Amino acid sequence: MNEHPHFDRTDMAAECCADLDLEKGVRGIRFREYQTKGIAISQLHVTSGEGATILGKPQGRYVTLDVGKVWLKSDEDFEIAAAVLAEELSELVRSKVSTLDCILVVGLGNRFITSDAVGPLSVKNLTVSRHIKELDPPLFEALATLPIAAIAPGVVGQTGIETAELIRGAAEHISPSVILCIDALAAKSVDRLAVTVQLSDNGIAPGSGIGNQRRAIDEAFLGVPVIAIGVPTVVDSSTMVYGMLEKAGVTDLTEPLRAELENGRSFFVTLKDADTASAEMARLVAHAIHLAFSTDRA
Repeated sequence: MNEHPHFDRTDMAAECCADLDLEKGVRGIRFREYQTKGIAISQLHVTSGEGATILGKPQGRYVTLDVGKVWLKSDEDFEIAAAVLAEELSELVRSKVSTLDCILVVGLGNRFITSDAVGPLSVKNLTVSRHIKELDPPLFEALATLPIAAIAPGVVGQTGIETAELIRGAAEHISPSVILCIDALAAKSVDRLAVTVQLSDNGIAPGSGIGNQRRAIDEAFLGVPVIAIGVPTVVDSSTMVYGMLEKAGVTDLTEPLRAELENGRSFFVTLKDADTASAEMARLVAHAIHLAFSTDRA
């Protein structure tokens, strides 16, 4: 195990496995890797409390897809990435929900901060259809989709209300079969920024990757299964520097160096073209949701 986990801040379950010999097997953790249409996918299933302690992540399933730089891809490659993501999302949802009547999509994050805007931008790209089912049935049939509702509730600093409470209010009113929460994540490696998507079936704790602990958005609180869709957009500066030192073979931290790393805990690094990357990843996520919940698939 890593000697300095304090400098390995990450929301990515796959990154928490770096020091585990998963090929030999780890109690309470199942792991497999495969490719679909050229896209690398890893599936991680934390099956017990012991596995959760070892990994540092709650029990549940985590699926990570390496979709690449979608903002540089051709339209054809974009469609392939969206279709593969839709397939994985559909499988994860249907493993939790037997009957789908309505989907509530929640775009978490602050739309005015580029690296935190993936959630709201995804909602902006969605075609919501729940209201159309009653207002215009022929149009709803033409859309060929399950009823989808969406909200982008902002962050507690904008509303003064816990995001989980806002979502619960919406869920109590429309009774969705499942809630999809889209959020920006923090990664350990800059190589993952805006090129990977993580799906998980155990909900999400907004802001946890950057040290802001908010009420968890999960089935226990909402009474509805919650699937998280996360896109890493930032790296903690100290985590990034420690990663570089580790690659250079420097793992024995002196106290002055440790102190400097601690001073960098409140700084986060993102891509120079984060605006384009976030916008395109949001478009990818929205398109995948449409594909996953089309009536053809249902």
